[in-house]
Amino acid sequence: MPKNAQFYLLTDTSPARLNLSAMESLACDLAASAWRLGKRVLLVCESEAQALKIDEALWQREPDEFVPHNLSGEATTYATPIEISWTGKRNAQSRDLLINLQPQLPEYINSFNQIIDFVPVEERPKALARERYKQLRQLGWTLSTEQV
Repeated sequence: MPKNAQFYLLTDTSPARLNLSAMESLACDLAASAWRLGKRVLLVCESEAQALKIDEALWQREPDEFVPHNLSGEATTYATPIEISWTGKRNAQSRDLLINLQPQLPEYINSFNQIIDFVPVEERPKALARERYKQLRQLGWTLSTEQV
């Protein structure tokens, strides 16, 4: 199965809704869209604080926009379709899609066939995104970009 990575080129630096950055807000929307298409998503954050902020934002969505999700390590009766994780924390459940909010690629990327990543406007994070793009290209992933 081919491995695909979609990079979203961000053009807006203003905060989105619920105190999220434009990147975090887009990540939530993309996770919700993927879930509606039947995909199981791992949304990996840079820190536990960021994971908690995204978890809270997903809980505050309108009832008709609700997406079932949990934080890595939370005890749940059934596995939720969207798991929110962070550096150093990962559940072993199999997922279809990795949404990466970290400045580097997680070491477990090869267990995925689809990755979503972001290219921020700010120079330092943009340079790190270019590095991730190069690494994936060297690993043979099919890469695409979309401006948002």
